[in-house]
Amino acid sequence: MLLISCQKKEQSKEALLYKNHCARCHIVPDIQDLPKNIWQKNILPDMGARMGISTPGYNPLEGYSYEEQLAMMQSNTYPNKPTISAEDWKILQDYIIELAPDSLVPNRGLPKLEDSEQFETSPVKIDNQPGSFITYLHYRNDENEMILGDMQGNLKAYDFKSNTLKKDENFGSPVIAYNSSKGKEYYTQIGQLNPSEIPTGAFSVKKGESLEIIFEDLHRPVHTLTEDLDGDGKDEFVISEFGNLTGQITLAYQDENAKFQKKLLLNQPGVIRVLAEDMDGDGKKDLVALTSQGDESIMIFYQTEALEFRRDKAIRFSPVYGSSWFELMDYDHDGDMDIATVHGDNADKSSIPKPYHGLRIHLNDGENNFTESYFYPLNGATRVLARDFDQDKDIDFAIIATFPDYENAPKRSFIYLENTDAENFKFLTSTFEDVDKARWFLMDAGDIDQDGDLDIILSSFSYSFIPIPKEIQQKWGRNEVDLIILKNKLK
Repeated sequence: MLLISCQKKEQSKEALLYKNHCARCHIVPDIQDLPKNIWQKNILPDMGARMGISTPGYNPLEGYSYEEQLAMMQSNTYPNKPTISAEDWKILQDYIIELAPDSLVPNRGLPKLEDSEQFETSPVKIDNQPGSFITYLHYRNDENEMILGDMQGNLKAYDFKSNTLKKDENFGSPVIAYNSSKGKEYYTQIGQLNPSEIPTGAFSVKKGESLEIIFEDLHRPVHTLTEDLDGDGKDEFVISEFGNLTGQITLAYQDENAKFQKKLLLNQPGVIRVLAEDMDGDGKKDLVALTSQGDESIMIFYQTEALEFRRDKAIRFSPVYGSSWFELMDYDHDGDMDIATVHGDNADKSSIPKPYHGLRIHLNDGENNFTESYFYPLNGATRVLARDFDQDKDIDFAIIATFPDYENAPKRSFIYLENTDAENFKFLTSTFEDVDKARWFLMDAGDIDQDGDLDIILSSFSYSFIPIPKEIQQKWGRNEVDLIILKNKLK
């Protein structure tokens, strides 16, 4: 106790202010992870607003409708009364600006990028509309079809055998999840695509021609897991409500009367994806979730009894990482689940290249304690697939970067890492020749040509989240690529 006391005394008031106020919502970020101008113009004004401090020229509610402003105020994100004195706020700002670098040091000596010899490209055009705005992508191997949702609320099924659309329906807002089970079809709609505090998302079921809205107050859902979690023969649905200032994980289940009920599993914004896996070996399906929006982490929800869960934060990340996706896999073949994460969401307050963006592999010690064992730097990394694409019994990785460094490395928007030495994390790095034909947004894998190996499907998204070179934007418009199929030449 005496040692701890002495250590605290040695810390400056400035350092303690930074640690104490930043740690209330997330782990304390390294000040040097962002440059001075980003701290001054973007981060500190919003940070102050979240502590009840007004910055001249900055109003977090500006530009929103009255309804949206009211919802934002009701979130209590921006308190009316300051939670820090004006004197301490000045000390904290000066401390951050003094330590922040003028710029970030870019990654040097990246692996040479070759054109892939394992995959050949095949572009797919779904319709005659200019641009591509695909918001949902899922390959169904049993039907050899791709389910696609778009910004206009259309849901389509593209049949690869006939190269035609089998299904084309409109649901009013973008569908982000679809599943058919036991003669019923389930749909999840995001509602508001842009950040919003107003919950307008929906979860619906369709039997025959009858569509029933089960819940219509979901807060910007971005992913839905369909799984029989308690083994009673009925599917449960775990809905990741990304939200904005607030959000949550919702469990939708059917009661004894087959009526849907909701259970709140997590009250936190930025939930991206939830997967089911027995993480502790007790025979019950647990849930693994990735959260962003400040408190970035991998959470494990251990199922203690039927649909009852105990929550644990297994991995935590800096709030500036931009955590975007994760995969579960047994990388080292020791019988437990390891985790691959990608970090690179770059569309908010600091759209600059960041050397800590990329792929991370976290190895499990068997007790769900994870160690970051490998890092592959990639600006703007947003999606990853962990599969044995070359069928040599180790895990390879396909990575999308939706926010690459377009000025200096535009071809690093898709990377394939072929595993050549799993124990020492050695990979061959490649991409494909036409990688700059579109902005890649979503990705899936499946045996498209039914030849016994896994192909990769990329979908494009023409909307510009951040400023990009004009010639690249124009190229996307001319090419009008909806999908690129990377056909595996293994077989």
